[in-house]
Amino acid sequence: MKKLVLILLYLFMSGILYAQAADEAESLVKDGVVLEDEGKSDSAVAYYQRALVLDKNNLMALTEMSYSLLSLGRYDDAIKFCRRAIKTHPGDDGLKIVYVSYGNAYDMLRKTARSIEIYDEGLRMFPEYFQLYYNKGITLLGENKSEAAMACFQRSVTLNPDHASSHNALARLLLSDNRKIPALLAFCRFLSLEPESKRSNPALTYIQKIMKGNVVVTGKNAVAVQISPGNFIKSGKQMVNDFSSTELMLGMSSALAHDSVNRDKSEVEQFISEFGTACGSLKETEKDNYGFYWDYYVPYFTEMNEKGLIKTFAYIIFSSSENSDVREWIKSHNTEIDDFNKWSDGFSWRIN
Repeated sequence: MKKLVLILLYLFMSGILYAQAADEAESLVKDGVVLEDEGKSDSAVAYYQRALVLDKNNLMALTEMSYSLLSLGRYDDAIKFCRRAIKTHPGDDGLKIVYVSYGNAYDMLRKTARSIEIYDEGLRMFPEYFQLYYNKGITLLGENKSEAAMACFQRSVTLNPDHASSHNALARLLLSDNRKIPALLAFCRFLSLEPESKRSNPALTYIQKIMKGNVVVTGKNAVAVQISPGNFIKSGKQMVNDFSSTELMLGMSSALAHDSVNRDKSEVEQFISEFGTACGSLKETEKDNYGFYWDYYVPYFTEMNEKGLIKTFAYIIFSSSENSDVREWIKSHNTEIDDFNKWSDGFSWRIN
């Protein structure tokens, strides 16, 4: 009887000690994450190592360790910790982040085929995790597999409409393929999510180039709108993701900016006018068109236009331009900006 009591007491005390060690390990990991966020990856790794001494298979420690090792360029070491996490925590939902680091590590080692295999392995387990699609798309893009990458970015924004990086990647890829209107919509969605970051002003510059790209000054008071003739060739059925009508309308609207009446308008005022016209064109031709960009992006922008939110949207996305008039407008229109964000956050995206 005494022996049984001692065994039970030992098990009880062991449980308490393990719980205390696990709590301490978790605390160390949280401290390490703070250091990683501050760019102190080496220090963060030291904290994760201490955590793993206390709780050798702590998933949070293994996950954060692999991420910090990636930051340090220690890709082989990152792979080891990813494998350890997968082996010791089969089926755990937390592994979806591990698979992102796992695939990234192989991508950075230029072992892209293996990287894609890892992402696919992760997607078989977590088919709804947008980050795996996004990162797979980046790897495919590095291999010049543009169509496959585009499909990944499309899936990523569908699963998470608020993932700014996926919209930005999709927009740049579309622009490189000269698909101007879908690129414009993707860039605009990106800036609705991330209006003031290092990536915002380049995106705004791309938007302005797209808006003005089809207008050519041919004389002192003359301009021409150039649209590829191929956009208007139809072979019986409507073409998928055809935006030629809107591109023409946008070109004509942009041409009016050179008119003496509109010449003195600011860039943001011109954008409001031209983008509103483009959204009107999208609404008019929506029922006759189809494809991912029509189904996904167009309803967001046509509803924005119908609700009279284009002006607020314009000032939000121009906030990265450091224009003093834009800054002043933003400072004095908090209510309008809050209303826009409330609408945008509550928009019902078509997810299929």
